[in-house]
Amino acid sequence: MDKIFRVNMTDLTTKIEEVPAAWAGLGGRALTSTIVAAEVPPTCHALSAQNVLCFAPGLLTGTAAANSGRLSAGAKSPLTGGIKESNAGGTAAQMLAKLGIKALIIEGAPKSGTWYNLAVGINGVTINEEKELLGAGNFAVIDAVEQRLGKKTGVLTIGIAGELKMTAANISVKDPDSKIRSHGRGGLGAVMGSKQIKFISIDGEGAKPVTIADPEKFKTAARAFSKALLDHPVSGEGLPTYGTNVLVNILNEAGGLPTRNFTVGQFEGHDKISGETMHDTIAARGGKVKHGCHAGCIIQCSQVYNDKDGKYVTSGFEYETIWGLGADCCIDNLDDIARADNLMDDIGIDSIETAVMFGVAMEAGILNWGDSKEMLRLLTEEIGKGTALGRILGGGAGSVGRTYGVTRVPVVKNQGIPAYDPRSVKGIGVTYATSTMGADHTSGYTIATNILNVGGYVDPLKKDGQVELSRNLQIATAAVDSTGMCIFVAFPALDIPECLPALIDMINARFGIALTGDDVTNLGKHVLKLERKFNQEAGLTNVHDRLPDFFKTEPVAPHNAVWDFTDAELDEFWNF
Repeated sequence: MDKIFRVNMTDLTTKIEEVPAAWAGLGGRALTSTIVAAEVPPTCHALSAQNVLCFAPGLLTGTAAANSGRLSAGAKSPLTGGIKESNAGGTAAQMLAKLGIKALIIEGAPKSGTWYNLAVGINGVTINEEKELLGAGNFAVIDAVEQRLGKKTGVLTIGIAGELKMTAANISVKDPDSKIRSHGRGGLGAVMGSKQIKFISIDGEGAKPVTIADPEKFKTAARAFSKALLDHPVSGEGLPTYGTNVLVNILNEAGGLPTRNFTVGQFEGHDKISGETMHDTIAARGGKVKHGCHAGCIIQCSQVYNDKDGKYVTSGFEYETIWGLGADCCIDNLDDIARADNLMDDIGIDSIETAVMFGVAMEAGILNWGDSKEMLRLLTEEIGKGTALGRILGGGAGSVGRTYGVTRVPVVKNQGIPAYDPRSVKGIGVTYATSTMGADHTSGYTIATNILNVGGYVDPLKKDGQVELSRNLQIATAAVDSTGMCIFVAFPALDIPECLPALIDMINARFGIALTGDDVTNLGKHVLKLERKFNQEAGLTNVHDRLPDFFKTEPVAPHNAVWDFTDAELDEFWNF
């Protein structure tokens, strides 16, 4: 039977607990949000001992189900002030699931200045003092842990940003190539830093295959599910070929590619940073144009990007990062953007929040538009060394805007708005405004239907149907995030009739239960309402479910579109 592993950093004790009956049917986001809602006082300081940091694999993680290797991390966010679930690939989720760990919960905070690492194994957690790796970058931490404990060891780690409790700090996860994936959004690296934990190692010794109640039913459903992923033109062709960066040219054509800190919707240099250019560059330099972020990924939208000499620069080179440092900052040098991505991985800072931040920093005059060399210097010499300026930059877009008096600051609930202009793609604007997580495109990815014609079509420039579209996708996403599945399974789920029933059949076969489609929908609704209740008790109200005013007052070219939703229309989102 699965267990809860609990660590108390105040008295430095650990214990293994039975899974409460109410948590037995939960995994991933549903479980992390349930734990945070149950155990964290909503009004507490997110960096205090009262906050908890928890990790939970999904319901299907550890099985042979394709694309099920995602890990959820949860806490109260020091960036948004509300609840946070952040989702990442890598090796940790499947290791935890196969060790029978339903959730790892870290509570309290040390009373002294001593730092620690946690060693997780089948028999529990050991707390060890850590001196050697303080101040080390994430790549060095992974290398050192592998030398200490072996190549197969799983690693969750924070860089200098997390140690200094910067509110844009992330938690990095070792991937199958000993590189990095990230629990990026919401500042959870700062929460781990507040617990004075530099890294968590995972020993897979003694791990067993996840028990399947009905193996034959599971195999049949898993085959149907995999076929749907590979048959869909987005998950089976577009993403494997060009990665998520396939979207640069698509969004530029749609006029929804935010440029120069969201002042226009198209970027003159879009071709130089596009997915097509990235694909050709990777292929010419001997990198990998297809690559999985975890074992069992068959979409393989990741890649390995090398420099002109064929040396590794970065992997998991995502559209949102390339857009943010590219179009939003007017940088068209893909190599410099890749170097910045590598630095952000090593420093341990969210590459979306930091990219949006640099757009605001350029607006503030901290550096010039398009100055990629100064951007690299600021990452290395300021953020990477924790200077006074570096701490301001490491606090994200809102931090820079407040400090420098910038009025065009694209944030919701203090979290940077990524990659899609809500004036030209109105559905994603509804998601940004209403998401319990702050501005988060993955919470309800309306780009699928607004731009890619997946699951039908809703005109991105019109208000009609956008609230309903975002609501339906946010409900579905909350459920998918609980399974351990990659969010990109949504593409075939929206278009291929066999896909969603196969996903539900896999869950039923895994546990020997009989969920229906309505049960899965109701789970998504429950998770959203639970998260909203926490946020309300933390002090966030419907007034926080709004986009910044400049989206209403500044039309964006080329469509001269404005954000024209009323408060009442946005509040209608929660009527379910």
